[in-house]
Amino acid sequence: MSNLPSEPEFEQAYNELASTLENSTLFQKNPEYRIALKVASIPERIIQFRVVWEDDTGALQVNRGYRVQFNSALGPYKGGLRLHPSVNLSCSLKFLGFEQIFKNALTGLMMGGGKGGADFDPKGKSDAEIRRFCVSFMRELAKHIGADTDVPAGDIGVGGREIGYMFGTYRSTRGKFEGVLTGKGLDWGGSLIRPEATGYGLIYYVGHMLEYAGAGGWAGKRVAISGSGNVAQYAALKCLELGATVVSLSDSKGALVGNITAEDIAAIADLKVKRQALTAYASKEHLKYIEGARPWLHIGAVDVALPCATQNEVSKEEAEGLIAAGAKFIAEGSNMGCTQDAINVFEAVRKEKKSEGAVWYAPGKAANCGGVAVSGLEMAQNSQRLAWTQEEVDEKLKSIMKNAFFLGLNTAKEYVEAAEGELPSLVAGSNIAGFVKVAKAMHDHGDWWAKL
Repeated sequence: MSNLPSEPEFEQAYNELASTLENSTLFQKNPEYRIALKVASIPERIIQFRVVWEDDTGALQVNRGYRVQFNSALGPYKGGLRLHPSVNLSCSLKFLGFEQIFKNALTGLMMGGGKGGADFDPKGKSDAEIRRFCVSFMRELAKHIGADTDVPAGDIGVGGREIGYMFGTYRSTRGKFEGVLTGKGLDWGGSLIRPEATGYGLIYYVGHMLEYAGAGGWAGKRVAISGSGNVAQYAALKCLELGATVVSLSDSKGALVGNITAEDIAAIADLKVKRQALTAYASKEHLKYIEGARPWLHIGAVDVALPCATQNEVSKEEAEGLIAAGAKFIAEGSNMGCTQDAINVFEAVRKEKKSEGAVWYAPGKAANCGGVAVSGLEMAQNSQRLAWTQEEVDEKLKSIMKNAFFLGLNTAKEYVEAAEGELPSLVAGSNIAGFVKVAKAMHDHGDWWAKL
C-alpha cells in the first residue's frame, strides 16, 4: 500500500481487513492467501466521466461522475450511487467499494462489490434540476452497467425519485426493461421492505448478539442511535416494536436526546423528505437538542449503541464514553462507523472482561448487510418476473442476517485464538469469512493462482 497516493479512508478499510487477517491464523494455515489480498485490493475497473447538465436559469453545470467496479468474483458488481459534494474517487468510492465486496459476500447471495456516484449536491436543487442531472449522469453510466454486469442502488442523495429518473433514462437509452437498478418503485420491479431492510436487518443481527451473549431480547434495552435517515429511522422503529427504548437520533448539525417515540420518527421522516435538518424538530419538550454534537456522550445509561449516520462517527473518546455509560453491544448501521481507535477500545474490553460484562462490537460489513441483501432479493425477483410478499422478503432477510452472524462467529472460532469464556471477535470473523469466500472464487476463476 505504501506506493499509492494518500487515500486515507481506503487505506483505513484495507488496513483494518489486512491486520485482521495477519492477526488470525489464516495466513499461517494458508500463506497463499496473501497473494489474493494483494490482487483483491485493486479494483477491476474504475470509470470516471463528466456530467453536464442545465440548471433552472439555463446555465450549464458540470460534475464528476464515477463508478468503481471493484470485484465481480461472486456476481455482478453491486453497490450504491452516492450524490454528495464530498464524493471523490480516492477516498469515498474506493473505500466504500472495497467494503462492499466483503459485505456482499456475507449475505450468501451472488453479488460482487462496487460503488459509484458524483460530487453533485442535491440540496437546494429543484426537482427539475435533479431530474436533468440524473438523466445526464445515467446516459453515461448506462454504457457500463446491466442486470448481469453491474446493478447499482441508491445511497446518500439517491432515493426513490432519483432511482426513477435514472431507470427511465437507462430504459430509453438502452431499450431494455431489466433489473439494472435496485430500490425501484413497487409497480416497476421494486421489492417490499427495501427501504426498511438495512435498519431491520441491523436489529435482527444484534438480536442474535444479545441472545448468544445471554443478554435476553430487546425488551427493556436502552438504545442510542445516530443518524436520522432510512437506516436510523427503521432501526429505531423496529427497536420500539420489540420493546426497547430509543434515546437518540442525530444529523450533521446536532443530536436529539430523550425518549424517541414512533410519532417523533414519523415527523422526522417527513423532515428528511423535505431535506430539512433536525433543528426544525428541536423544540419538543420531551427531547433535548444538542447543536454540533453526536449523541454518544450525551445519552446517560445505555445498553446498545448503533452508529447509523456516516463513516468514522465514533471516536476513541466516544467509545470510552459509551463503555462508561454501560453500553455492552455496539453494531454499525453505517459503513465503517467507528474509527480504528474506537474498534480497538471495544475489542480490548471484549478480551479483558470476557463474556461477563464484555463489550461486543459488530462491523458494518456484517451488521448492516441487510440493505444490500434485500437488493439482492430484488434482483432475484426481477429475474423471475415475480414480486414476493412482505412476509416472504422479511423471512428471507431474517435468515440472511442469522447466517451472517453465525458465519462470522464460527469463522472467528476457527481462525482467532481466544481465552476461555471470551466472546468471539465478530469483526475478525466477519472479515475473514468474507475475504475467504471472495478469494476462493477468484482462485477458481484464475484471477490468482496457488495450490489450495
